Amino acid sequence: MPETSPETVVITGASAGIGRATARAFAARGANVALLARGSAGLEAAAREVEAAGGNPLVLSTDVSDHQQVEAAADTAAAAFGRIDVWVNCAFTSVFAPFTEITPEEYERVTHVTYLGFVNGTRTALAHMLPHDRGTIVQVGSALGSRSVPLQSVYCGAKHAVNGFTSSVRTELMHQGSKVRITLAQMPAVNTPQFSWVLSRLGRSPQPVPPIYQPEIAARGVLYAADHPGRKQYYVGASTVATILGNKIAPGLLDRYLARTGYDSQQTDRPDHHDRRHNLWEPVDDEHDHGAHGAFDDRSHARAPQLWFSHHSALAGALLTGAALGGTWAARRLTGR
Repeated sequence: MPETSPETVVITGASAGIGRATARAFAARGANVALLARGSAGLEAAAREVEAAGGNPLVLSTDVSDHQQVEAAADTAAAAFGRIDVWVNCAFTSVFAPFTEITPEEYERVTHVTYLGFVNGTRTALAHMLPHDRGTIVQVGSALGSRSVPLQSVYCGAKHAVNGFTSSVRTELMHQGSKVRITLAQMPAVNTPQFSWVLSRLGRSPQPVPPIYQPEIAARGVLYAADHPGRKQYYVGASTVATILGNKIAPGLLDRYLARTGYDSQQTDRPDHHDRRHNLWEPVDDEHDHGAHGAFDDRSHARAPQLWFSHHSALAGALLTGAALGGTWAARRLTGR
């Protein structure tokens, strides 16, 4: 296809949350957007939003834990649009519970979707990109892939695995001299519907740990990572930076802090209804669309100043250096007096 043709983007987990917001963001610049997820109502609504934003949608019902379904979806997208330029791995599921209350079958299911789903997506994307020696893969990661918290052992384990897997693939591509790029966008707590449909065995309804950001903030981080894949990873949100850096400096202190506060901070004050539908085995947006946002709009940030610093690291460094030099000069003046 000619270089001036619209870019083609494949997004897993595109029916809600970060994936849904990312689909809209790519559509706003006229992209072809292949939407992969399980829930039919969510996918169809996402397709309407992509079209309204100026993009060209393609709905592909896919369970990312099945590599054959992922490969078939990619082949369909490539046949429809001519090539695949960007692949965004975002689909996941989880269980909120102490480790000893998660069954082996549940643990395997989350791992198959949240970790192996990324492996399947990456393998499939590379199969389409390597022959053309071009393309970008963006893994939607999490601060919890570096700093684990209680009650989310299966999700944290999967996100840690995504980090290790991605680093290995990245170095292999570098060794080959490939122009295909792979990078990570590490996310903070985001206001997505997952907290309403996740399997939970907690006494109260689960919630993201504040500060909470809207999915559109996450989508901006994904787009920037896709456009600038030269860096290994990008941090989205000040809390992500603080969490990852804090864990490098004082992991033992964070262990004790989270052991004391991690249970309450991940639960609302409302009792949870354990008989509600959850999406571990089947989608819950098969008949009703849940949209991109979760139930925490009134507590979520629509802006993230940290993104500017992340996207302009050289200028931010120069400003900080200038401020430090200015402070030193002022201090010497005062001392001289």
